[in-house]
Amino acid sequence: MINIKNHNQKELFDPWEFLGPKRRQRLDRSWPGLFKNVILKELPVDKFAPFFRSDFGRPTKELYTVLGVLVLQEKLDLTDEETLDQLAFNTQWHYALNITEESDSAKYMSPKTLWTMRSIAVEHKLDHVTFENATKKLADVFNVNTDKQRIDSVHIKSNMRRLGRINIFSTTIHKFLVNLKRKHKELFDTIDKDLVEKYLTEKALGCFSRVKPSESSKTLSTVSNDLFALVQQFKGFDEVAKMHSFKLLERVLAEQCVVNETDPENPVEVKAPKEIPSDSLQNHSDPDAAYSGHKGQGYQAQVMETYTETEDKDAKQKELNLITYVEVEPADESDANALIPALESTEENGLAPKEALADSLYGSDENCCKAEQEYGVEVIAPTKGQRKKETIPLSDFTTSEDRSVVSCPQGHEPEYVNHNKGRHTAAFDCSTCSSCPYLERCPIKPGKKYYYLHYTDRELRIALRRVYEQTEEFKDRYRWRAGVEATMSEYDRRTGVKKLRVRGLKAVRFRATLKALGINILRAAAVVAAISRVPNAVLQRIFPFLQFFLLLKSGCNLFGGVGKKLFPASPRIRIAYNPNGRFFASDFLRAYQSYRNSTGRYQQEQKSQT
Repeated sequence: MINIKNHNQKELFDPWEFLGPKRRQRLDRSWPGLFKNVILKELPVDKFAPFFRSDFGRPTKELYTVLGVLVLQEKLDLTDEETLDQLAFNTQWHYALNITEESDSAKYMSPKTLWTMRSIAVEHKLDHVTFENATKKLADVFNVNTDKQRIDSVHIKSNMRRLGRINIFSTTIHKFLVNLKRKHKELFDTIDKDLVEKYLTEKALGCFSRVKPSESSKTLSTVSNDLFALVQQFKGFDEVAKMHSFKLLERVLAEQCVVNETDPENPVEVKAPKEIPSDSLQNHSDPDAAYSGHKGQGYQAQVMETYTETEDKDAKQKELNLITYVEVEPADESDANALIPALESTEENGLAPKEALADSLYGSDENCCKAEQEYGVEVIAPTKGQRKKETIPLSDFTTSEDRSVVSCPQGHEPEYVNHNKGRHTAAFDCSTCSSCPYLERCPIKPGKKYYYLHYTDRELRIALRRVYEQTEEFKDRYRWRAGVEATMSEYDRRTGVKKLRVRGLKAVRFRATLKALGINILRAAAVVAAISRVPNAVLQRIFPFLQFFLLLKSGCNLFGGVGKKLFPASPRIRIAYNPNGRFFASDFLRAYQSYRNSTGRYQQEQKSQT
């Protein structure tokens, strides 16, 4: 049966009164209070509930608690054993999850229950829904400005061993033989006993790890022939062909070898290392992992976050920057294909940027054009590659708005300009160009009647981008991209995302996504803590002002309703109100300053009207 607690229902008596005011204050000003008041109600239990029956069976663990435990485990980078201990005995976790009962049913969870619940969440991609709901809520509560964002990728290594080519062959054969012996003993008995002894004994795989470099080529040829023999022997059996381990055999054969069936003496030839694709099998225990020549084996996570252009440390502490997008993919995927899906996802969630900082791989001409035309996003990134320094750049030619060349660098006008589907041609007089001292460096080419300059829209855009990259404006805007490296460091340092305890794309995606949500929660908690350090004297002065607006509506907006009529010139300020009577604002001092300024302007307007 489904067990879901209604966290919107208020308690008749305060269940946390035993903590005392000081401990309660510390909880409210750190991540437990933030999680309880902002995140907990946004967990997608409605997506979890359909996998259980509402009219039959033993009650499930409370589903808000289950999803909350999964998030907190990744936020704090805990093992399953540590997670269950924290749930059972840690008051911070009880407060964050709003567990008010002192019972085993509320505060105890068995390892099997944790594994089952997590497997359901992993299989049905509940991590993405959880991340999106919680991030949107945090952006709304803290009034996060998403206009400026930056994107980069981080490498992730799953819990697998690095294998050489010989070990990939031998371990794949070993796995197949083990499964075949377990499921089809009669077929297993037909295999040559020498081959079984070579790969299935206890010390067999250890022998392959001690192969001398001088003998590696011979050993690699031997194991490839053994693998080919097994594929040929069992590919006609449907029950064997459906086995996962046999499909791995076929995959390794296709990726690592060239099969020549016309030569019976040497039917298999091992490919050269450069010919092996980057998405080839890296380890039979993690078939989804791929290889990147720059970062190595595993996966990569595309991460996009908001940023604030300010040098003031105090202002930075009180402005929340959120990770708005996370996507995990095999390590062989190019960053050039990640920008547009990120913009599409953030637009669907209402967190789309207007400017996106990225490195040169993201900033291809195709990406920049598509981002601006379809999503209204300006991509700020250096162009990939370098122009030939001995050639006069296309940007030195004067062009008009329709991309027509008006004059060359020496001021000579073309005889005519021709346009054809994004391709342009400018024709210059032969006598003028032949006498030019810069003819050898000029990109024009001689023709029968004229000297011709051929160029495309793409070439002109890239040339103009390279000119803009040399300006101080570009350097000042692009310098904020470096901050994403600090985010990647924080992502790994606080959550351990670069080396996970799981294998497989689904499990890695689940962990990496919830760890990104954990970073958002920790950052929001830091902002709450920074705001709460406002001097008591100031709080006492502004408390009547804040209390007045809290009575209007939880999370009020000064632009709407009564606030707009009373203070028409005041800026937008969001105030989050918690059911226990406590509050926190985006900036108490700014709220008070706004109140004083708005009141003064309002009084002056009334006097001028009278």
